[in-house]
Amino acid sequence: MLVSCSDAPQQGESSVTRPMVALIMKSLANEFFVTMADGARAHQAEHAERYDLIVNGIRNETDLAQQVALIDQMIARGVDAIVIAPADSRAIVPSLARAARAGIVVVNIDNRLDANVVAEHELRIPFVGPDNYSGAEMVGAYLAEHLQPGQKVAILEGVTTAYNSQQRTNGFEQAMADAGLPVVASQSAQWDQTLAVTVASGILVQHPDIAAILCANDNMALGAVAAIRQAGMSEQVDVVGFDNISAVQDLVREGRILATADQHADLLAVYGIEVALDIVENDAAAEDVSTPVDLVTAETLD
Repeated sequence: MLVSCSDAPQQGESSVTRPMVALIMKSLANEFFVTMADGARAHQAEHAERYDLIVNGIRNETDLAQQVALIDQMIARGVDAIVIAPADSRAIVPSLARAARAGIVVVNIDNRLDANVVAEHELRIPFVGPDNYSGAEMVGAYLAEHLQPGQKVAILEGVTTAYNSQQRTNGFEQAMADAGLPVVASQSAQWDQTLAVTVASGILVQHPDIAAILCANDNMALGAVAAIRQAGMSEQVDVVGFDNISAVQDLVREGRILATADQHADLLAVYGIEVALDIVENDAAAEDVSTPVDLVTAETLD
């Protein structure tokens, strides 16, 4: 089943002069994407005379087939632009190529598409989003300030075929290498909180002397905190995350999650929509746009 929430005009309303923008996200079970959708809707409400908006999401972070089906639906509907946070950086590209051939402007947000696959399809799709590598490196460097060289750490990765997961893992690894902190385990929990409990629990059994777990998103950080608590290791193992969802903020204030990164979910889709509208309305060049990513700690929250 597809999750599709349309904010398009109802029958009898006119949208003849307004472009139709479709926002296609990943799982709406993830607070990050709910916040993204809310931000997009608020922006459209403030600019209702400028464009119409359709908001879509999938139930599961990894359900590529649902996202492909949504793209095909938007092609059939004849939208002017698709702004997409892809579930996979490579496999989704052929579907986006179909959209581009149909004359639809495509803008990539959140998770960068694979440049080689995009080039193979002779596409020019701008990426609007943060530098996930530098964001993760920043979070990792903050963690390193609270550890001693030689202490062991582990990483919970997102979906391994997703570019943002790869970049966050690489950023974490670089920060750990710079600080002399060996990474003894790096495993995927597929962005999922429940799976993260299982994966983190296994890591804690295999490496009982571990000092920290670096998580590529906050859902997995929540799972890691639960696993650490169940193992009775809350005083031993630090956790960091990425996304700054509201569900982790009290844990950050309490020190149970040491830090996270804020990539401003409420604005991320808005940035992409603005780029799409500029292309549709002004025939602007399809250029990448770098968006902010900030370190969040107990001090910055207070």
